[in-house]
Amino acid sequence: MSGLKEKIYNKAPHFIQNCIISIYNIISYQKRYNTNYKKFLKTYKNNATLSLEQLKKLQQEKYQAFLEYSIAHSDFYQSLYKDIPTATLLQNIRQLPIVNKEVMRNNTGTIYTIPKSEGKVSKTGGTTGKSLEVVFLKKDIEERFAILDNFRSQFGYKLGKKTAWFSGKKLLGNSDLKKNRFWKTDYYYNVRYYSTFHINQKYLKHYIYNLIEYSPEYLVGFPSTMYEIAKFGMVNKIDFPANTITAIFPTAETITTEIRTVLETYFKTNLYNQYASSEGAPFIVECKNKNLHLELQSGVFEVLDPQNQPTQKGRLVVTAFHTYGTPLIRYDIGDEIELSTKICSCGNNNPTVTQIMGRTSDYIYSPDTGKINLGNISNCLKGVQGIIQFQVQQSKPDALHILIVKDKEVYTDKDEVIFTANMRERIGTTMNIHLKYVAKIPVEKSGKFRLVKNTLKL
Repeated sequence: MSGLKEKIYNKAPHFIQNCIISIYNIISYQKRYNTNYKKFLKTYKNNATLSLEQLKKLQQEKYQAFLEYSIAHSDFYQSLYKDIPTATLLQNIRQLPIVNKEVMRNNTGTIYTIPKSEGKVSKTGGTTGKSLEVVFLKKDIEERFAILDNFRSQFGYKLGKKTAWFSGKKLLGNSDLKKNRFWKTDYYYNVRYYSTFHINQKYLKHYIYNLIEYSPEYLVGFPSTMYEIAKFGMVNKIDFPANTITAIFPTAETITTEIRTVLETYFKTNLYNQYASSEGAPFIVECKNKNLHLELQSGVFEVLDPQNQPTQKGRLVVTAFHTYGTPLIRYDIGDEIELSTKICSCGNNNPTVTQIMGRTSDYIYSPDTGKINLGNISNCLKGVQGIIQFQVQQSKPDALHILIVKDKEVYTDKDEVIFTANMRERIGTTMNIHLKYVAKIPVEKSGKFRLVKNTLKL
């Protein structure tokens, strides 16, 4: 929402806020679910039973078209591949340089294939704590939603079915907190949005009892939030009715065995995982047999060892076919996966994946709002310019130490105010925030960067 719309929303009573959310979604979804989206959705449904050979052939064709477009419209890639005449052929992909987030961030202006004003801008912090602003073509967005909806539709989901959604949207006002009301509802599409900023022990019972009363068919969103709710329900012996939830669709965070077990046990249903990223990584989706599959129609997945040689378990380098606005070509996304040789009987002939290790479930803890997960922490970069990277450190319940690497030419006092305000929205008013500007934030011994370093014993 724009600034004016936010002011109107914040001053409106609860019922009107729900109506505003409903109207906003009606307008947004009409734009999103258009003719092109329906064509993409139909294509992915029709291709559901393609053989592995057919999928690889389609992948090669899409790769060549994507590379040809990227080289023709992106000054960065045109220059990068000028001495590689066979760059557009998938069999030669390893001749191309690997690009990481730092390279992307420093060259966005020349990587874009269209002006920012003509596309959909997405700013991501991600679990690496580095800001990156990407631009999507309209068709990029349409294809991404088609892939996601095609995945969920295999378990009966479609827009309009009653859904409880846990995401990083700021929804609540002071009156909501006084009334122990931690949700807003889209009446038209039957979606209830639950705040992920108030996952505190003293509030969790209100979440559970409202979920039982609302009786959604699907749960979608941050798994760490749903996990805290489920754990509270189990500990306090609050039974969740059987045959209520059809499926759980987590987003943004890694699913551990413990998270899956707790969610499936408490809500008496199945969880189906999917992997992508806000900057546009290709999809990995879970089937009815609980096997993860690479979606070859959405991109190329390379799993590499420290010497950049192919391996079964290692870091993930991706080329994403629905990033025409900001092409991701051999992009080191910072996650790790393990490939599998298993042949799945579900009918999906895409290659299988044993596990996704990339995104951790680190959190910070606030006495006011409880556990704040990685998705909400990385979203603190929204509206902020010039933060190259940040890391949140916590060793005491009442204080956060935040290291920031800033771009001195872009970052201003206003950006510090916005960043601090974003953090305050998540942690409440009682904690101390200490900002420290540094030239570099060290990585772990493993070579990984941690957005959150929490040494609290909770």
